[in-house]
Amino acid sequence: LQLVESGGGSVQPGGSLRLSCTTSKSTLEDYAIGWIRQAPGKEREVVSCIVSSGGNTVYADSVKGRFSISRDNAKNTVALQMNSLKPEDSGVYYCAAHFDGICTSARDYDYWGQGTQVTVSS
Repeated sequence: LQLVESGGGSVQPGGSLRLSCTTSKSTLEDYAIGWIRQAPGKEREVVSCIVSSGGNTVYADSVKGRFSISRDNAKNTVALQMNSLKPEDSGVYYCAAHFDGICTSARDYDYWGQGTQVTVSS
């Protein structure tokens, strides 16, 4: 499974970005999809996850109320809408897939994208 992220970039604090994850050679519908952030000097953090059916979502406390994850299995896409961005949201964001279809810790995801950089700075 090859995952491709898009939508990263640089934004001022308080701004918004929308990340997308897709694959062109397979389907995402059997996988739980997580967005995992890696900041310099910090451990990887699962900021959000959505189960394969889309019926359940998980958010890290640090992003609750600001980030929203969604999926469109017909379009083979998972999106992460990030609002009210803060400097501490900066990092490389990876899209990752877990075959069991349930959300899990970062170390248990089976497939990873290349990552997209998000920089929040004034």
